[in-house]
Amino acid sequence: MTKKSPAAEAVKAWGRLMRVSRQLVEKTEDALKAGGLPPLAWYDVLHELAEAGEGGLRPFELVDRVLLAQYNVSRLLTRLDVDGLVEKLPVSDDGRGQTVRITPAGRETRRRIWAVYGASIAELMGDKLSAAELEMLAGLLGRLRDPPIGD
Repeated sequence: MTKKSPAAEAVKAWGRLMRVSRQLVEKTEDALKAGGLPPLAWYDVLHELAEAGEGGLRPFELVDRVLLAQYNVSRLLTRLDVDGLVEKLPVSDDGRGQTVRITPAGRETRRRIWAVYGASIAELMGDKLSAAELEMLAGLLGRLRDPPIGD
């Protein structure tokens, strides 16, 4: 593989993307903390489990859908289980396997987190960019994803 140097524009865009991403997440985390709510990782896991429906997800499926490393997902699932926000169910055809499903308390926690998280998205992005700019940004970021997505 030939080593390739990035164009100056790519370096500039990369730096801004990394800094802005970190800043947006930090501001959202601060808003959640101020509201006495758990961090974004909790929302991410609860959201994916809610979207999966009553069948839930196997932990390895959840790892593929969230922005956390496997060991962090395992620890977080244990915490969510202890807090009654998820339940772990055995898989009938796999003696060691389990399925994780969101509980009603988990759905309520997800709803409470979203009230603050959604407001943060509106304030930090929706109030600063037009609908057309947001659509363009989503399209550009979708092209950077592997595999690319286009919506």
